[in-house]
Amino acid sequence: MSPVLRPPRFVSSTLEFVHRHEVLLWSLHSLWALALGIVVMWAGSHNYAWIRVTILYIAFLWVASLFVPGLVDPPDRPTRWRGRLRLVINYFSKNFYQQLLFFLLPIYYASATAWSPNLLFVAFLAASALLSTFDVFYDRHLSVRRDLTAVFFAFNLFACINVMLPVLWRISNRVALPVSAALAVGAFATIRYRLGDLAKFQVRRQVGLAGIALVLLVALGRPLIPPAPLRLLATEFGQGVDRQTFQVTHPFDSLPDGWSGRVYAVTSIYAPLGLSDRIGHRWYVDGRLVWTSPYYKVEGGRKDGFRLWTAIPIRAVRPGERLRVEAWTEAGQLVGRAGIRAGGRS
Repeated sequence: MSPVLRPPRFVSSTLEFVHRHEVLLWSLHSLWALALGIVVMWAGSHNYAWIRVTILYIAFLWVASLFVPGLVDPPDRPTRWRGRLRLVINYFSKNFYQQLLFFLLPIYYASATAWSPNLLFVAFLAASALLSTFDVFYDRHLSVRRDLTAVFFAFNLFACINVMLPVLWRISNRVALPVSAALAVGAFATIRYRLGDLAKFQVRRQVGLAGIALVLLVALGRPLIPPAPLRLLATEFGQGVDRQTFQVTHPFDSLPDGWSGRVYAVTSIYAPLGLSDRIGHRWYVDGRLVWTSPYYKVEGGRKDGFRLWTAIPIRAVRPGERLRVEAWTEAGQLVGRAGIRAGGRS
């Protein structure tokens, strides 16, 4: 009978230490992942070209999300290799999620407007990024349930495709939103249900209803989604505009009390090179909408942003009255806002 081979003492001691302090070690790894995410956020805010790499990340995450729930050990037939394989796949999945989401976060944040509903989407994306760094929660809860895995991946896929289409293929936000929603529905269906289940009428009906609900949600909830990668760089108000340089003339810091005349606003809107979209202005006086401009074609790639100007007549400005202009996409997404007040700064 051949002798049983035992690992060296330091190997067995190391394995025992890792097993005993597994939760602590994973928690430390979560802190490391969070620090790495901050570095990726910096990259995402400086170079959109990295988004090309996310295509490979999405492909891996989609495949992993399909198979990882099936690697969960049945209670009556535990197998060691399936648990280890699941941990390995989860490790790569978490890292890919972290790099993907922390890359997208500053892009959406830059496109969101302060004190507007579209900050909620940024908050959900930030929560999703943080969840991907919690190793213990991801391994023990999120990755072992098909419903949670499907929702998590579908939301993140929507957020990624919604930016990828305008940046890589110059597709406007009006088209990118429904395309991203359709892919998210497909991702949810393939991960939530097994292939055999999709042939059942009841399952197909559930997927169809979920798809209709998501399309309606995107159609009605467009103001909740930042128009990434578009963002407002600056807004200037004045008594006129130079048609050659698109600069305001006789700029206003505030409107004189009792002033009457035409007020011009020039907004500088950032868009990546080659991107084409349509933007318009909405003018408000003390929160009341007074005029909506037509939508104008925006061509991306200009260093100082695409300059769009409009004007409205104002009569007998009252003290404290606030004039505000907002830039909106044709798809119904707020790009940014700025305003001035009579007798003081905005």
